[in-house]
Amino acid sequence: MQKLNRRLGFLSSLPILAVFLVAFFAPLMVVALFSVMPPKVFNLTNTPDFSAYSVFFEQGYYRSLLWSLGMALGSTAILLIVCWPLAYGMAKVFRGFTLVLTVAVVMSLFVSENIRLFGWVLTLMKGGLIEGHIRAWTGIGFDSPLYGIPIIVFGLVYVYLPFMLFPLAQGISMVPDDARQAAADLGATRWQILTQIDIPLAAPGIIVGCLLSFVLAAGAVAEAKILGGQAVITIADDIETAFTFGQDWPLGSALSVILIFIIGSLSLLGVSRVDLDRIMGRKR
Repeated sequence: MQKLNRRLGFLSSLPILAVFLVAFFAPLMVVALFSVMPPKVFNLTNTPDFSAYSVFFEQGYYRSLLWSLGMALGSTAILLIVCWPLAYGMAKVFRGFTLVLTVAVVMSLFVSENIRLFGWVLTLMKGGLIEGHIRAWTGIGFDSPLYGIPIIVFGLVYVYLPFMLFPLAQGISMVPDDARQAAADLGATRWQILTQIDIPLAAPGIIVGCLLSFVLAAGAVAEAKILGGQAVITIADDIETAFTFGQDWPLGSALSVILIFIIGSLSLLGVSRVDLDRIMGRKR
């Protein structure tokens, strides 16, 4: 009976598996094959070489990758710190008010990311909403914080906050209140409860939130273009340029493969440490 159920389950999954292979793996295979083609070719019939990968180091594209990973790591750390108290409140304190917070955060996703970022440009630019009004009222102005690395990190934090907040709230909700109360009764300090109970038991939500935020931020391009004015060139921008203006598909594919390999390795490492059944409520 067990073998029959497994066979039926496998057969039932075949349509979804076929769609997954065509929609996900097939494009990745095409990108991987193009990455070993000679420069500036548009078909896969040429003799493979790895010149595109050598260009990654020779022309300094690794700097863009390091900037992207560094800003993604920084924004993820900030998101974790900022979202923890809010997620804790949603999971343990606010209760009925949690729905209001959820709707408020989700509604921001209904507006295009570019529109929201341009809104910040109009707000923070020289003579914009903030600086313009302050100068009109006080006669004192200040330089715009736009077009620098800090504002790019701010944009990443602003845009990807929901992707950290909701997994984190789910992880914190899995921490039993009895465990925290028992630790407090035994004399544990708030710091000990946080570090020895809350964080370890909420680790699945923390890992998922960090992975989502880091992966999305590492491949982001709009924040650097709109808020940063390309003060820093991200790896995603280099990939876009190689595929479009540069008309060098092998180079764009090689850069994509390198980014996918790094992000994929980190994601698999994180997912391997997460109990997905527990997160989905299939195991207590």
